[in-house]
Amino acid sequence: MMPRDYNSIPRNGRIFVRAGQRSRSNVIALASAVAAVLVLGVAWSSSNSQDVGVSMQAQRSFRPAVHFAPRITNQMNQFALRNPSAFQRQQVALTRAFQPATTMDEAEVKMPSGGMFTQTKPEDRRVVPRDEKGRKKFKVVYVVLESQYQSSMTAACKNINKNQKDVCVECSGYLLEELREPANLEAFKKDVADANMFIGSLIFVQDLAEKVVEAVKPVRDNLDACLIFPSMPDVMKLNKLGKFTLSSLGVSTDKAGAADGAAPEKKKGSMVKDFFKAASKASPATFEENLLKLLRTLPTVLKFLPAGIAQDGRSFLLSLQYWLGGSDDNLENFLLMIANKYVSGVAGEDLIDEKAIAPPSLIAEKGIWHPLAPKVFESSDEYLEWYNTEMCPLNGVPTDAPTVGVVLQKSHINTKDEAHYVSLFQELESRGCRVVPVYTGSLDFSIPIEQYFYNRQGKCIVDSVINLTGFALVGGPATQDHDRAVEVLKKLNRPYLVSVPLVFQSFEEWEKSQLGLHPVQTALQVSLPELDGAIEPIIFAGRDPATGRSVPMADRIDILAERAMNWANLRNIPNKEKKLAITVFSFPPDKGNVGTAAYLNVFGSIHSVLKELKKEGYNVEVPETVEELIDGVLKDKEAELASPELNVEYRMSIDEYLKQTPYAKDLYDNWGPPPGNLNSDGENLLVYGKKFGNVFVGVQPSFGYEGDPMRLLFAKSASPHHGFAAYYTYIEKVFGANAVLHFGTHGSLEFMPGKQVGMSGKCYPDRLIHGLPNLYYYAANNPSEATIAKRRGYASTISYLTPPAENAGLYKGLKELGELVGSYQGLRDTGRGPSIVNSIVASARTCNLDKDIKDLPNEEDDAKDLTLDERDRVVGKVYNQLMEIESRLLPCGLHTVGVPPTVEEAVATLVNIASIDRPEDNIKALPRLLAESQGRDIEEIYRNSDNGILEDVTLRQKIVEGTRAAVKAAALQSANSEGRIESVNSMAVQMKSMMGIKSPWRQALADNDFNVPEEQLTPLFSYLGFCLEQVVADNELGGLMEALNGDYILPGPGGDPIRNPKVLPTGKNMHALDPQSIPTKAAVDCAKVVVDRLVDRQRQDNGGVYPESIALTLWGTDNIKTYGESLAQVMWLVGVEPISDSIGRVNKLRLIPLEELGRPRIDVVVTCSGVFRDLFINQMNLLDRAVKMAAEADEPLDMNFVRKHSMDQAEELGVDLRTAATRIFSNSAGSYSANVGLAIENGGWKDESQLQEQFLERKSFAFNADRPGEMAKADAVFKSSLSKVDVTFQNLDSSEISLSDVSHYFDSDPTKVVQGLRKDGKKPTSFVADTTTANAQVRTLSETVRLDARTKLLNPKFYEGMLNQGYEGAREITKRLRNTMGWSATAGAVDNFVYEDANSVFISDPEMQQRLLDTNPNAFRDMIQTFLEANGRGYWDTTEENIDRLRKLYQDCEDKLEGIE
Repeated sequence: MMPRDYNSIPRNGRIFVRAGQRSRSNVIALASAVAAVLVLGVAWSSSNSQDVGVSMQAQRSFRPAVHFAPRITNQMNQFALRNPSAFQRQQVALTRAFQPATTMDEAEVKMPSGGMFTQTKPEDRRVVPRDEKGRKKFKVVYVVLESQYQSSMTAACKNINKNQKDVCVECSGYLLEELREPANLEAFKKDVADANMFIGSLIFVQDLAEKVVEAVKPVRDNLDACLIFPSMPDVMKLNKLGKFTLSSLGVSTDKAGAADGAAPEKKKGSMVKDFFKAASKASPATFEENLLKLLRTLPTVLKFLPAGIAQDGRSFLLSLQYWLGGSDDNLENFLLMIANKYVSGVAGEDLIDEKAIAPPSLIAEKGIWHPLAPKVFESSDEYLEWYNTEMCPLNGVPTDAPTVGVVLQKSHINTKDEAHYVSLFQELESRGCRVVPVYTGSLDFSIPIEQYFYNRQGKCIVDSVINLTGFALVGGPATQDHDRAVEVLKKLNRPYLVSVPLVFQSFEEWEKSQLGLHPVQTALQVSLPELDGAIEPIIFAGRDPATGRSVPMADRIDILAERAMNWANLRNIPNKEKKLAITVFSFPPDKGNVGTAAYLNVFGSIHSVLKELKKEGYNVEVPETVEELIDGVLKDKEAELASPELNVEYRMSIDEYLKQTPYAKDLYDNWGPPPGNLNSDGENLLVYGKKFGNVFVGVQPSFGYEGDPMRLLFAKSASPHHGFAAYYTYIEKVFGANAVLHFGTHGSLEFMPGKQVGMSGKCYPDRLIHGLPNLYYYAANNPSEATIAKRRGYASTISYLTPPAENAGLYKGLKELGELVGSYQGLRDTGRGPSIVNSIVASARTCNLDKDIKDLPNEEDDAKDLTLDERDRVVGKVYNQLMEIESRLLPCGLHTVGVPPTVEEAVATLVNIASIDRPEDNIKALPRLLAESQGRDIEEIYRNSDNGILEDVTLRQKIVEGTRAAVKAAALQSANSEGRIESVNSMAVQMKSMMGIKSPWRQALADNDFNVPEEQLTPLFSYLGFCLEQVVADNELGGLMEALNGDYILPGPGGDPIRNPKVLPTGKNMHALDPQSIPTKAAVDCAKVVVDRLVDRQRQDNGGVYPESIALTLWGTDNIKTYGESLAQVMWLVGVEPISDSIGRVNKLRLIPLEELGRPRIDVVVTCSGVFRDLFINQMNLLDRAVKMAAEADEPLDMNFVRKHSMDQAEELGVDLRTAATRIFSNSAGSYSANVGLAIENGGWKDESQLQEQFLERKSFAFNADRPGEMAKADAVFKSSLSKVDVTFQNLDSSEISLSDVSHYFDSDPTKVVQGLRKDGKKPTSFVADTTTANAQVRTLSETVRLDARTKLLNPKFYEGMLNQGYEGAREITKRLRNTMGWSATAGAVDNFVYEDANSVFISDPEMQQRLLDTNPNAFRDMIQTFLEANGRGYWDTTEENIDRLRKLYQDCEDKLEGIE
């Protein structure tokens, strides 16, 4: 049993010290004990001295963890003898690292107030002199973003109270986040109202900045001093020191020179005004950096100001220097200087000895700092000379050891709050690593990287980099320059980790939180660094709530150091010795599904990777063919009698498993003792896969609960099972991988239980991946789930292309119908016109288009009875429907990593890129240009076409064909003989243009009867040339090799390459976006269009009555791709407008007046995906505030359905109005999906009521802006809100992912759930917005399912393309049938003909049967089972002949799979 207070025990040649529950005096004594160890070689010492007046909370939470270098007892004496002064500095540094600012013997600690997300107590840091003794007291109030100033301010005030004879100080300190709590805010206002001095710093959270202004502005003139250091513009304007304000920089002296007190003459302009005006605009430098530059210009400006203002201005500058100095002494002198000059009752009274006020004591603005170094170094060569001479022998580390560069925040060094830094240095050094710690007082951390991570020869001296500031590389909490950051990091070319110290939470608060990291900190210190290419946001330090000091977290520092070292080692291990574990997925778990990944030919891609590794010198055995690779992993993909399961690479005994997996016993609660039934032979745990030399290709185990109805129902997901844990134990500790490569979108590791962001050592993603560098091939169009992999699984993603898209085209009866329409257009006004219309109507009904064209004539009607215009309208509507099908994009087959599309394959993507207006680039879409060349507006053509106006349907199709021809001509003129692009051939085009020869695209347009001037086409086609280069570029294999070499992976956005071509080329470390930047203005504009069409469509189908409540689903990827369109839809429905703050972040709201809105406020019920919750929790806050703003608006209930329903629910549920207005729901923290998809994919469900119960149980966790730190169970208000829903609604934003491609859409569909909850039992209308093209559509769910089935599942172009991919393509077809059935289960939205036609295509045709059986018998069996299940559950009504055939085929599959001929 370890001693209760603290332990110091030798571990692996180093002393490892942890502090548990102890007093702060114990901590000080511990530092003294450490010094004794260093001097005397004593391994353990302690003290039992008692602390005075420390809060119990502080005692519980102060848990430092220090790691000392190996062989320390043998070498420290030598170091002490050689360098006595350096050794003395070391003792001071170590003691200081764990010494609180002071004991609290002077502080009268009052009862704490409550907290919100952060349960800290401002009263804990209030300093009140115990005995004023007739001294003059002044009061200071401060607000800071980060807590490192807290301890120094407390110490400074106590020193004043202890040492000053004639003055004393009362000090009240607040952390910015604490002002969310109403009681804290009121206390703050009260404190400020009777303060002499107010200080604010780094106030960069808009809603909290507004609270500061609200509290301070009314009493500003009564304050003796109001000092604001870098903060939001509105807060900065509060600055006041004597006659000096920032606005005074815009005045000049009068003609007489203006004596003190004289009114100066105003200038016309103001440099400060100009600065704040520019601050809201994009700038290469950050707002904070510009502000500091402004302040640095003050000495020059002060020369021209009146003497009094100039003197006060110099005091302000001096104050800033004191503040940036940050130490106890600096802040003490700062407070005394301000009091002596400005505080009423103190200034001019000789109560303070002015000569005793020392000037600011500052370290260099930037440099290389090590706690044991004799000085701050200004060059890496000088530092390494010292380090290699002194520290390497001391630590027993060779001078060529792996080197980790560490970026620090100067304020922590200034305030002596560096314990967390020192702890990491010691851990890295104890592992045999050199460290180069650099810092800057600037907010541009690229400066020390460029200056100190290279030697004088320009060679990089580090192998990996950890940024411990948590901030984006260039910029602080406000604006950033990511392009500059990427430029610097690309040149450095090293893995770049950004680790995060807790700012708004204490250690205990973070440890207990299911959400993990505070949402504001996630936005500032996780999302923003990701845009720079940062990886692995590991929490490494907590915060002591009483002192504000940073507390190193032992296990987090362990894992951070290990991971940084492993990344550094990739640069030093020869390729022939490196081991790589490639992990593939099987979902749903079945042998026919091994190698599951979105739109990726997994085994073909792995084969390409193995060949590339071989080329790069890896020891790898490459199978001759892809088939051999598949057979090696699956043992036999047909699973004949001799090989009933996957290839077993390793059998792990239970003893080995328990010994190697430290958390194994934590899995007992969910799975019992090992080995269990999963990945087990009853005695051992089985690892499936196969080794190919130094490369292991393994199959990740499943979640394990897919077929268990009870586990699917649980609100929180179960832990991984023993087989899952054993797999990752094998990879790391048995196989000895240097890195793992997760292959394709996506696996299960990152979705295992744990915190949302900021993993602890108890979170399963952290436990599973442990120290392994995690590389992850991820589809470029899915940045949201990729971001989850990055944050929860520490993945470095490498994006891959989705397959080339092409138009769905027309086939079979649809093609014949299109030919009839063409015939009609040529013969419409002849005698044959009516008979052709009759044929069109009959054929349309045969193709089931009558379900989409409501007023299509009956077959018994005769077109002779219609006028020509009426016949045109009928044909126009049919033609429009055909064109929607024909022009819809679908993926062609599957993508293989490292194989870019040909130019021909890229054309459809380019056509869609050319069809979107890009006002930000001053580019008009080609369809718009073509319409304008005809004297028409494209929006009018779209509207008329949608309404079946034949003339405009025809013109629209002509524009489509002209666009395709022009883009194809442009692309092909750059193709080589193999149809691939080597360079975009724009020079030749320019030369021809100079000679009067039309460009290929203009000639193609002329051939289609369009005449558009070249100068109008040039901007668009120049842009398309750039896009073409990106589409066909390829760095997917290159990106992987760079990562395995320990290089920096170039970051890039994920999303839809049509909307944002910057997604390309692939092979990048994919990121999402700044969550505080959405919704953008463009997204708001698009949202209004969609919502208006949705509401109009519902009113049109419902007798003109407005829907009172709409249930929406929000997805992470959709909002990334569209920059927040669906977010804006929710706000527009309730009549609230999002507003950007002064630096462009969207965090304010405006209630739109009813007269401006022009309709009632429509209530909403929003279910957010678990991924959306993780990425956009601040936007959930915004949505909740918007709904409650609408609910509290005093308006007529017939014009405000949000208020109407909330008032009813408040009475019904016995809660207040704001609680009743809760409308933003998701899963519990760390859980994902409703598990409806899992149940349907695995057949593990009894009936629809089970699915509905799962949805209600797992999706009923509410976000509440009044309590932002939790996702609280709120099933009563969730059910009550759903029971009032009239419409369910989802968005489709990309042609690559539609309703049948993934299970996510039906998993979160509440249609039948709502029907079950409504008192009248009425099924709500279900709509889907389709914004995949420029002509946004709102269709019913059934219309969308039909369109999806016609363009994919039933389309020969789609299924033949998939079958050409072999084993994996057959699985993709089966998946779409299963997902289609999901819409029957959750919404009843699938027509019988869809199943019937699918049966005709895949089952009735003997040749197709055999192809599927030969290609992937497991997948074919699943397809047959799906058909039988659809029939058995009442979703498909068919003949007994069809059912008998299916039963026979099922048995044939079983026989084949069992090896029975």
